[in-house]
Formats: sequence, structure tokens, C-alpha cells
Amino acid sequence: MTGNPMDEDLRKLVGDRTAKVLDEHLGLKTVGDLLHHYPRRYAERGELTRLADLPVDEYVTVVAEIAKADKRTYGGGKGVRLEVVVTDGSGSLTLVFFSRAAHAHAHRLIPGRRGMFSGKVSVFNRTRQLAHPDYQLLDADEGEDAVDAFANRLIPLYPACKQITSWQIARTVDTALNSLGATGWAGVGEPLPAPLRESRGLGTLPEALEKIHRPGTKADIDAARTRLKWDEAFVLQVALARRRADESALPAVPRLPRADGLLAAFDARLPFTLTGGQRTVSAEIFADLATEHPMHRLLQGEVGSGKTLVALRAMLGVVDAGGQAALLAPTEVLAQQHHRSVTEMMGDLAQAGMLGGADLGTKVVLLTGSTGTAARRRALLDLVTGEAGIVIGTHALIEDTVRFHDLGLVVVDEQHRFGVEQRDALRAKGGQPPHLLVMTATPIPRTVAMTVFGDLETSVLDQLPAGRSPIATHVVPAADKPHFLARAWERVREEVGAGHQAYVVCPRIGDDEDTGRKQPDDGERRPPLAVLETAGQLAAGPLAGLRVEVLHGRMAADAKDEVMRRFTAGEADVLVATTVIEVGVNVPNATAMVIMDADRFGVSQLHQLRGRVGRGSAPGLCLLVSEAPEAGPARARLDAVAATLDGFALSRIDLEQRREGDVLGQAQSGSRSSLRVLTVMDDEDVIAAARDEATAVVGADPELTAHPDLRSALDSLLDADREEYLDKG
Repeated sequence: MTGNPMDEDLRKLVGDRTAKVLDEHLGLKTVGDLLHHYPRRYAERGELTRLADLPVDEYVTVVAEIAKADKRTYGGGKGVRLEVVVTDGSGSLTLVFFSRAAHAHAHRLIPGRRGMFSGKVSVFNRTRQLAHPDYQLLDADEGEDAVDAFANRLIPLYPACKQITSWQIARTVDTALNSLGATGWAGVGEPLPAPLRESRGLGTLPEALEKIHRPGTKADIDAARTRLKWDEAFVLQVALARRRADESALPAVPRLPRADGLLAAFDARLPFTLTGGQRTVSAEIFADLATEHPMHRLLQGEVGSGKTLVALRAMLGVVDAGGQAALLAPTEVLAQQHHRSVTEMMGDLAQAGMLGGADLGTKVVLLTGSTGTAARRRALLDLVTGEAGIVIGTHALIEDTVRFHDLGLVVVDEQHRFGVEQRDALRAKGGQPPHLLVMTATPIPRTVAMTVFGDLETSVLDQLPAGRSPIATHVVPAADKPHFLARAWERVREEVGAGHQAYVVCPRIGDDEDTGRKQPDDGERRPPLAVLETAGQLAAGPLAGLRVEVLHGRMAADAKDEVMRRFTAGEADVLVATTVIEVGVNVPNATAMVIMDADRFGVSQLHQLRGRVGRGSAPGLCLLVSEAPEAGPARARLDAVAATLDGFALSRIDLEQRREGDVLGQAQSGSRSSLRVLTVMDDEDVIAAARDEATAVVGADPELTAHPDLRSALDSLLDADREEYLDKG
């Protein structure tokens, strides 16, 4: 056998039919793929799965004992049905077989027998059942020795599907382990360098794979998982460390602000002093901008901590140095909002070449998909001549027709909504790679920063500017206590009566395009509340007499801009909107927010939305309206948001409630997550240690010449379509 036997096609090992099922339904193509398909959990002879917790409509494997079995006729005696009830003490489950299958299985499925049963959970007559399940009896006809062997064994239960059961997967894994064991695992690579394994007390890869699939004890499983977590964390961090090394080797133009330039003039006019955090982070950014290599920095922090001001100062510094800066926003509403707030903050410094413009000033242009032809032509001309020092826009900035005079800095707002290609396309518009600053809207846990954004240096803003008011948050249980909802609308009227404004946020727009997407969920839940419907009901009902406006993403750009202008100017009292207001909208006079169907939003999203109020001197109020039952997980999420204003704490809760694959979704550019045993939240220590080890290995040997096995592990992580993952991103 040549090459690494882990790369061998499964067809050679298990035959075409099984290999086809493993490939099509579980994405397993090679021996390595199969051996890295780890057990989801392990069943012990004395331990039974909790049948009480079985999810409906999912394929499950349960270990249970047969309590009773009955054959019944139906259809006037024409048909026969076998009903077998299995139990584990926590609950019971019915297995049903019809017609010939009923006769075929009746003699095997008798009370007292224990087995593994696999199938899709459905509900019939309010009873959970598996129809025609696959099964394997655990102690049937196998002789005393086999029973003893089983009695002392941990049974691996694999993520499976309708087409192939957990024990069928276990058999193919056994075949693979036996085949590799017969050759002494010859040719199998070892991605972790020996010094690292020794210093961290980690076993070899063959030992880990044997122990995770055929554990003798729970200690075997723990040792195997630790070793395999290191494989995942280390290979990923080596990829990121190489990316950082490559990026930092690129040439860039140093951008040093002038002592008496645009930035100094802007700072002199600020009506407040920067927070300590803003000063520290600005210093980190200006130090990066002064070097001959491109900055790659992530600016993250609390909602409302003044990230935009920090980014604007960096942009002004670059304009001072003769360059141009582009701010890339994920939506038109946000681009317009940024343009409005930047021009307001800069005043006449943003009006170079216009009547009343400051001598030191520059031009600030807006470019989005709906910019009119004449304005677009003028903006493009200002960019190519260098008249405009700052451009703010959406993905329209990436189009081929956009040319820059000297692009020195790209600021990307709300990174996860931008694909890799967009970031790269914009960077390619600079003569040399421009500096890059990425801003996240909500805080992210440190380990996410080290994985999802692992190719960027991180700056954190965790102080709120002085004068920001606290925001009180309450859950309004609309179903249990309808009078609480009535009181919520009274509170909105009180805020408006005191001269303030309010937002009402709904999950859906409710126009014609929306009707096909009402998400009736599971038949029990009604469709999410819609902006257009809610606005009409409020204007005619509890908020009658107030000036109610609507805002959503499918309105024409100039209509959206006009609504935001009116609301900002105080010409509307209540804005009923979708999450288009989630990021960057800054109306200090808005003090109240009511979020309808709040349980349909994520934790970080709720925190982000809430950050739109309390931006002035008056205290903010956020009401989370929900019909979720008091004891359920959705309500627990809302209670967590109401209990704290700490975005870093909420980001951990948010991550714990989402699947790991979602967090790294963009990381794997749409393919499934490469993390199988490593979890971003629980393995912070492993990730941090792996980052240090990886940085040291790459620093000493950038091409990994001394580590061929690590190189090939890296190549399989970065197969062509995942390469972009690291190009963050």
C-alpha cells in the first residue's frame, strides 16, 4: 500500500454499496473520514438512554428492555400489527411492525430481552413510537462468553441516519481498525510533533483512535478525546498562524497622521473626551498603520462602546497621510446611517471643495446599489481623483467600475455578513494591500476570536462612554399576563409624552413577498408578527394619535433614508421596524424599545437591538414581549438578556445555545465544521495553548519542512473550498 492508508477510498474496505451510503448520507469518503466519525456517546450495559427525552422527527438509537409485546389485527382481521413496548425506567417507547414484518420479528422481540433500537421517532395517538425500527438484541443467542464481553463493554453510539444504523457504522469502523492494526498502522501520519506530545502528555494517533472507538474504560475515552481535541485545535491554529505570517510579510504603505492635520482638527472639535479604552485601542491601531506591513485587526466590544468613533479616527489618520479609507457596511440602511453620523461628526471637515468647507477637510461620499446615476458618476470621479478621502458603502464598492486613487484602509463593519470574496475584492483595489480593520457588532468570546477570527489581532473596547444611560430590560409574558402587554404600550405613550421616541421591532415584514415564508413552525405556533400588520394595529389601537412610521429592508432606498431622517429629526414618535435597525442606528432621543416575539431572536441579536436605546442622557427601557412558556429554554434566554447588560456574558450564552457548526459555519465556507471533538466554548485552554504552540512551530519553520505529516493534515483541512475560511472571513 502506498501513501497514507487513512486516505484510502472506503470502497476498497467495505464495498461499493456501504461506501456509497456512507458518502452520500454522512459525507465519509476515506478510511480517515470514517475513523474521525466519532461516537456521539457510549451506552453501558447498566445504563439506559432516557426515553423521556427523545426528540420527535429525529433518528435515534436507544438501549432499552422489552416490557411487553402484542400482536393485534386490524382492518376486520385482514392486517396484523406487532406492538412492542420498550422501557428504560424514565419513559417508554412503542415499536410497531406491520404485516409480514410483524410475524418475522414476533419470535425474537419477547419481554425481558434488551437491545439497541434505531429509527425515526414519530407520535401516534399521543404515544412516541418507532415504525419498523432496525434493532440488534444485545444478549440474544450469543452464549455466556459473549454476554460477559458485552456486560463489561462501553457500546459506541454513532451519529447515524435512516440509511445506515449506529451498529452498522460500528462494524465498518471495526473493519477499518482491524485492517490498520494488522499492518501496525504503517504509513499513518502523526500531525502532532513529538516534543509537543511529550510535553503535553498526549498519546499517539493510533492509540487515540483505538480508544475512542473501542474504549475499555471511561478513562480511555477521556484520554482519546484530549488527544483528538489537540489535533483539531493545533492544525487549525497552524493554518491561522501561517496566514498571519503570510499577511504580515506583505508590503504596505505606512500611514502616519500629520501633527496638524485632519485628525488633529477633528479631535480638537470633539465635544467630549475619549474613554481610556478608546485611547488604548486607537494607539494599537495607529501603531499598526505606521508599519510597512498591512494591519489585520479585529475591533470588538460592547454595544455602544464607540467603535465607530475609533474607526473614523483611523480613517482620518490615513487621509492625513495622503491615502483613502473605505467603510464597508452590510446593508444600505447601515451605510446611510454611517454616512449620516460620520458627516455630522466631521461637520465642515467633510465638505472639502464645497462652499463653507474647511481647508483641512476631505470629501465623504456614499456609494450603494441604489445611488442614482448622476450621484454615482460624481462619487466614482471623486474616488479616482482622490478628491474623496472617505467612501462609505455596501458591496457596491466592490464592483469593477469602482477605482481608487490610493486606497490605504478598509474598515469592515459587522464582519460575519460579508463573504471572503468581498473583502478580498476590495483589498485588491489598493496598489499595495491596504490596512484592514474589522468591527464586530456584538462582543464575541475570546476563543471565537481565536478561531473564527484567528488571523486577526484583536482589540477590545469594554468601557461605555460617559453620559450613556443604563437600560432597564423586562420580559413581558403576553400569553400568561395580557395586562402586562397593555401596560407596555402605556409605557411607550409615557415616553413619547415626555418628549422621547420609541422603536417596535418585529421578526417579519408582512408584505406579499413574505407570505410564502410565514414559518408556521410546528403547527402549534402562529407565524411571527409582521411590521406592516403590527404598525396598522398599533396606530389604530394602543398607540392611536402617535406618529407611527414603518421601516424594513425591502423599502426603496430613498424611502428608507427619508423615514430614518424623519425619525432622527423627531418628526415621528414610533418606528415599527425589522432588524434593519439592529446595527449602527443612533438616535439619542429614542428611549424605549418593544421587541415583539422576542423569543424568535438570538441572544446577541436582542442585546444588539437593545443597544439602540439609552444612547442619550435619559434612561433606556427595553421590553421583550413573548408568548414562550415560563419554564422553557426560550424564556430562559430572554431572562438572561433581561438580567445583564454585559454583552461578553451574553455572547457565551448565545454560543452555548447555537450549534458549534453554526459558529464556525463561515469558517468552513458552507461545508460542515471540521471540529468534531473540540468545542469552542468548553476547550478554551486547549485552543489558547494550541495557538501558542502553533505560533512557535510556524515561527521556527514557516514552510513546515520538518513536519510533513502536519503539512498533509493541513492540506486536508484546507482543501480548496475551505481555504477561504481562513481568509476571514
